[in-house]
Amino acid sequence: MSFLALSEIKKSFGPVQVVHNFNMAIEKGEFVSFLGPSGCGKTTILRMIAGFETPSGGTIRINGVDQTTLKPNQRNIGMVFQAYALFPNMTVYENVAFGLKVAGMARADIDRRVKEMLALIHLEHLAERYPYQMSGGQQQRVALARALAVKPQVLLLDEPLSALDAKIRVSLREEIRLIQQQLGITTVFVTHDQEEALSISDRIVVMNAGRADQIGTPSDIYNRPATRFVASFVGTLNLIEATVEDPQANRIRIGEHAIQIRDSLAQSRGGDKVAVALRPEAASLQATARTDTALPGEVVASSFLGSVVRTRLNVGGNTISFDMFNDPGLTPLAAGEKVTLHFAARDLLVIRD
Repeated sequence: MSFLALSEIKKSFGPVQVVHNFNMAIEKGEFVSFLGPSGCGKTTILRMIAGFETPSGGTIRINGVDQTTLKPNQRNIGMVFQAYALFPNMTVYENVAFGLKVAGMARADIDRRVKEMLALIHLEHLAERYPYQMSGGQQQRVALARALAVKPQVLLLDEPLSALDAKIRVSLREEIRLIQQQLGITTVFVTHDQEEALSISDRIVVMNAGRADQIGTPSDIYNRPATRFVASFVGTLNLIEATVEDPQANRIRIGEHAIQIRDSLAQSRGGDKVAVALRPEAASLQATARTDTALPGEVVASSFLGSVVRTRLNVGGNTISFDMFNDPGLTPLAAGEKVTLHFAARDLLVIRD
């Protein structure tokens, strides 16, 4: 039996349905990220798990116990908010101790637990500081310690890193994942940042207009997107318009070039238009033992992105991007240059909606 089970969850605000018949089973100790654009329903699902919103239909169970109509304080859940939500008139120690005091824990046990939590987030030396005396990253770590102090069954994280600068976000997300694995706590993380979701999740739920377009491991989501939306939202992806030439042989045509792909075209007919996807890192200007396909193209533009240089080509009327590692000794390709793009046909993925 799954530890956190969401069955046929629906939510409407007036005439607008924002979550449609959502189902998911989350295992104990699993780290699941809900990923999607603003308004897709991911935060609404999180709030229903927490008890801040009541589902219009469906059930929520934790460890087999129905939680659907319980109030937030009746659920053993820890939550970390985007805006930290620390008590400004309390010290770090008092913030972390708050939930334990409400639960009626003995003073000696509170002291032991708070010190344990502050050691976990490496802030023992700041126990007597107030939130305004701390950086945003430190405040968010205190909020995490406060949520974990009460030993919740489930930890909910509502875009907890979005207010931090890039370098702190990376280090803190790694710290959150390390703590989560150390404690073995079931965690649901909401974000619109695909890199965050890909880097720390056991599974990802890609939300689109109140529905889960795809649920899978980070590798599945990135390498085998199930829909055009997932393909375009997760990572940078080339969507190439092609024509089915021979569905039995899985052969398509891009411009004037016929290519045999790995994906089945059995449900298509000759002449059908299909969209195929290719990741920028799967293409190169150099032929290798791995590549088996070469298409002529013309450089449209090059963009310097730090560690990589992304170049856009016009290939058979399609704009295709490919990435090269930055090399200070190389001159970026100029617009109008004629080049040949190499890739493996098996890396082309047919996108079906």
